[in-house]
Amino acid sequence: MTRLTDPATVEMAVRQAVARTTISDIHTHLFPPSHGKLLLWGVDELLTYHYLVAELFTFAPRELTYEKFWSLPKTAQADLVWDHVFLRHGGLSEAARGIITTLSALGLDGGSRDLGPARRWFAAQKVEQYLAKVFQIANLDYAVMTNNPFIAAEAECWKAGLARPDCLKAALRIDTLILDWPTAAKAMRAGGYKTTAAGGSPAFAQARKFLAEWVAILNPVYLAASLPPDFAYPSRAMSCRVMDQVVLPTAKEFGLPLAMMMGVRKKVNPALLDGGDGVGESDMSALQNLLARHGDAKFIATLLSRVNQQELCVLARKFGHLHVEGCWWFCNNPSIIDEMTRMRLELLGVAFTAQHSDARVLDQLIYKWSHGRAVIADVLADKYRDLFAAGWRPTEDEIRRDVRAILGGSFEEFCKK
Repeated sequence: MTRLTDPATVEMAVRQAVARTTISDIHTHLFPPSHGKLLLWGVDELLTYHYLVAELFTFAPRELTYEKFWSLPKTAQADLVWDHVFLRHGGLSEAARGIITTLSALGLDGGSRDLGPARRWFAAQKVEQYLAKVFQIANLDYAVMTNNPFIAAEAECWKAGLARPDCLKAALRIDTLILDWPTAAKAMRAGGYKTTAAGGSPAFAQARKFLAEWVAILNPVYLAASLPPDFAYPSRAMSCRVMDQVVLPTAKEFGLPLAMMMGVRKKVNPALLDGGDGVGESDMSALQNLLARHGDAKFIATLLSRVNQQELCVLARKFGHLHVEGCWWFCNNPSIIDEMTRMRLELLGVAFTAQHSDARVLDQLIYKWSHGRAVIADVLADKYRDLFAAGWRPTEDEIRRDVRAILGGSFEEFCKK
């Protein structure tokens, strides 16, 4: 427990700790290899991820319509992204840089202008071994998936009891239940549950039974919901009734946090499909009211709008049953990660999770954590330098403890509360 006695040694210890610490990635959209095509991986999936498809259409000529693009085979779509985003315009966006980082980390030529060698390399990989390789490169112990029982293809895989590796943990996704009760009720009714579009106590009891059975199937780390900026609580809306009579009772019964991802405006440009969602400033009074009324529940929150981040941190200072995590989606850019991580350290110490990957393509774990670690190391080096100047002399063990805290340790402590 020797204290470090000069700023340069402190900075070196911080950067080494960030580089070497194993991360728990608490929000992704991955699947087990046993789920077949649901697990996306490889260079063509990377290139046709919705970030880059949206970027393509900022450059694309008018004759390339959305309809024409989506009618093409995956390789042709990827070729168009590669041509317009990388070859003609430099690939300077964070999503584009991530492709190059990933290829280089895999030992491929990230500077090549030819996709052929990368495609041949990926075609030779076995997915189970490749998943382990990606986790090793990213230095992750596990990743939390997003598992939606209201999507038939996903539900069938889980009900079949297909194998999943220990490095993939589940989260039970319940957006449909909260935001579209009639659709959720219809799906549950098809599964033998006595639910009605009108709701009511008997139907809500059946919905709780539905969730309980899915908790047994998935053994989830938390319940999860993506919510619009205008989500209100309390309100007269069905979403509020479902929250009070289905979701929160289930969360409390099983000791599961409710993870709320707030601020997405769905389908502002539907032609872009998954890339067509936008961002809005959330009404934080909904989260504040949930926290105030349900002190016996645990909440996790990440906000999509940069505007909401300070208020979120303040709420976490006032309510110990709220855990702040991740720089989500449109906030997953180095400049914003830097700003948000500094603010969270200043307001919360290490009682938060700095980042999650939100990876929908397996390979994205590589670049999102490579880029994320670099930003987090810069911020922590500055903060420890400030602390050293104030008179504190940390040890290497203390630094490693704090780094692990914001890379998964604080999340695990919160879940155990």
